[in-house]
Amino acid sequence: MKSSQTDNRLKTSEDYYREGNTLRQQGNFPAAMNSYMEAIALDPDSPAVEAMKMLEEIMNYYCKDMYNP
Repeated sequence: MKSSQTDNRLKTSEDYYREGNTLRQQGNFPAAMNSYMEAIALDPDSPAVEAMKMLEEIMNYYCKDMYNP
């Protein structure tokens, strides 16, 4: 089994941030939040801080009961 070069290195804060953005765009908010938290843990000044706040606001606004009368 071949492994790519990226598999052999540790993920950076930027990697987690980009992964979070991709997951958010796919609508997978919980996984995106996890990626953003990883990015923030590695770099507290990461742009993931703002992305996380934005995603929290989206999730707080979203109410599933409105769609299930």
